[in-house]
Amino acid sequence: MNRIDLPQRPRILVVALRRLGDVLLTTPLIRSLRRAWPDATIEALVFADTAGILAGNPDLDRVVTMPARPNAVQSLATVARLWRKYDLAISTQRGDRPIFFAVAAGRRRVGQVPAGHRVKRALLDRAVPHVDGVHRVDEILRLVDALGIPRVAELVTPRHRAASDLPGGDYAVIHAAPFYRYKQWTKDGWRSLASWLGERGLTVISTGGPGEDERRYLDGIWSGMSAVRRVEGRLDWPQLTGLLANARVFIGPDTSITHLAAASGCPTVAIYGPTDPRLWGPWPIGGLRTGWAASGTTQHRGNVWLVQNPLPCMPCQLEGCERRIGSYSACLDEMTPQHVIAAVELALANKAASAAVNQ
Repeated sequence: MNRIDLPQRPRILVVALRRLGDVLLTTPLIRSLRRAWPDATIEALVFADTAGILAGNPDLDRVVTMPARPNAVQSLATVARLWRKYDLAISTQRGDRPIFFAVAAGRRRVGQVPAGHRVKRALLDRAVPHVDGVHRVDEILRLVDALGIPRVAELVTPRHRAASDLPGGDYAVIHAAPFYRYKQWTKDGWRSLASWLGERGLTVISTGGPGEDERRYLDGIWSGMSAVRRVEGRLDWPQLTGLLANARVFIGPDTSITHLAAASGCPTVAIYGPTDPRLWGPWPIGGLRTGWAASGTTQHRGNVWLVQNPLPCMPCQLEGCERRIGSYSACLDEMTPQHVIAAVELALANKAASAAVNQ
């Protein structure tokens, strides 16, 4: 497709009104824009509680925020702030709200649309119809193709900043708390893994958010394990990114922090249950030369080891066995500590081999 026609030094807005991990997965689009238009002013519109994942992003000039659940007055105020301010606005989602804000903000508009949706297609200068079975990063990069510019398939993390009170030496990071119950592994699994890591001489650091429910959940996991260093809710995004980048290994479920760990270059062990990795598997450093398979015991791509308990029903891409966010998932509940530890051993061995080569 021909390169979209924009003025010199264009103003560009990327609309990404989803969760933290989704916003992180839009950064290859933002990097592609920066490489194609180095003199552009590039901004992103995101929910206020996801803006931290873009902290220090060198490809952005500004992050514009709005409430995650705006009322009518707040929505109209956002429209007034954005109205025709940009030469190009890009909606990274097919929903009504992101397309609405892109249409309001941009003199030219590009975005994803549901297949066959004529109205949304008509509102955009260039529309990218949804295609089933495509990884989210590849889906984002199809917007790059629609702009007629080269792809840069690289996730960009928040700029690293060290936290002064964290331990030195070799350490492993565990993020045990996903956003939803149906993505949780077992308490005994996490405790067995942490004990094994400690026996290997690694300090174990537990990360998590500041929410009270999450804190109580992690209290239940780490009760009595004084050797686990807990930093939940204490680190901002640049500090968390620095912690991940220097870890010997990271282990976590299907959550935004696991995507961040993979993007930071850390050896990452991702524990997946119902989620289809073909669509949402972590994006390793250097990209996915071979896509994730639907299921397997342990898959390896770049700096990521993706662990599943491949029951016949998975990946179902549903909200657990009870089809609700508070459900259990048998594929995770029945996953043994030995299964995960085997993948962690592979990740640690790979890290050690890479360090030896670089000496």
